[in-house]
Amino acid sequence: MKFALQLILLFNLIFFTYNVTSLGGETTKTEAKSEPNNSLRLILPPIIYAVPGIETNVYFDNVCLVVNPANYVFDVHCNRGHLQDDRWTYTPVEKEVGDYAFELNILDQNNQIIASQKSKLRVVPQSAGKEKPVSLLMIGDSLTHNSIYPKHVLELSKKFQGPSLKFVGSHNPKNDPEVKHEGYGGWTAVRFATHFKETARTGNYRERGSPFLYADESGKPKLDFPRYCKEFNDGKAPDLVTIFLGPNDVYSATDETIKEKTDTMLTNLDILVKMIQSYSNQTKIGLMLPVPPAATQNAFGTTNGRRQTRWQYKRNQQYVVEQISKRYQNKQDQQVYLVPTNLNLDCAHNYPARNESRNAHNSEKVLRQYNAVHPATNGYLQIGDTVFCWLKEISK
Repeated sequence: MKFALQLILLFNLIFFTYNVTSLGGETTKTEAKSEPNNSLRLILPPIIYAVPGIETNVYFDNVCLVVNPANYVFDVHCNRGHLQDDRWTYTPVEKEVGDYAFELNILDQNNQIIASQKSKLRVVPQSAGKEKPVSLLMIGDSLTHNSIYPKHVLELSKKFQGPSLKFVGSHNPKNDPEVKHEGYGGWTAVRFATHFKETARTGNYRERGSPFLYADESGKPKLDFPRYCKEFNDGKAPDLVTIFLGPNDVYSATDETIKEKTDTMLTNLDILVKMIQSYSNQTKIGLMLPVPPAATQNAFGTTNGRRQTRWQYKRNQQYVVEQISKRYQNKQDQQVYLVPTNLNLDCAHNYPARNESRNAHNSEKVLRQYNAVHPATNGYLQIGDTVFCWLKEISK
């Protein structure tokens, strides 16, 4: 009996020693490692485009949903580029043309991977689309209206010898004959698809109807892309169309209303895509993913903030990116592509900021952002870089 009791005690001691976690914090034999559940909502596009001589970035706060990215470790596995505190950055050279595996892992303070996504880095040769004539229609809201990133895309096409761009559009807010588009401040996908006024394509842009809506013989408005192309592109369908919408569709949304507002946006985005496809199945359509807002609440505390928190709008913007990606990421055979404009924008440093006093009784100056959703010029240039890298690939 005594011997049996000793055997039981010995067995229990061995079992306990085998299963207890060591003082070094190592995982026990019986403890299963959990797979990342992506609770941080990490999302990457299928392809990250790059061109030799142009900086390409993945800003970590732009691709996941966390209040403070400094609480996490971001680890990129790619044999190109450099890993920094806030981004992975890469400026390729011509000899690096090709495709590279890209994986981003997010780790917690216990060094455990809690989110992971894979993508592909594609370095496109500078000679892609060299001197190739390409007509380009850009559709968008105020980010397109100000014409900075469209102008930058045109300048890059000249610097890198192509493609030779012809902009298609009825709107020319900067009076630049080379940079025409259909970008209007405050507009939504709904407005482009449904808002009809006889003053479309002329007059004050705030009072215009959709440039694609015309009255038929009975006076009933309908989308008429062939007629639009006849007026603004010699009857030919554009070779490329980019669509950059979303902020005005969902800016004021809450967690309770974001799905409904995004569904409405996507329904009307589908209408615009089908409008183009019904006229030409050769036109390549680039859906530019909505960019994140300025990095601080300061930018939302101004009149331009319009009573919204930075965190809520970031949640809204991330949801739209997720839903557009889910809906369109496998549509290349239908000539629809994702343009990862959300990756390559420095939201901490490339939004407008100014020096202000700390408070009424402290004249020390601090730098505060003051525009929530409109980047500074250097931010618009980053958007243009992304569009151009995609355009290079799609035009070769």
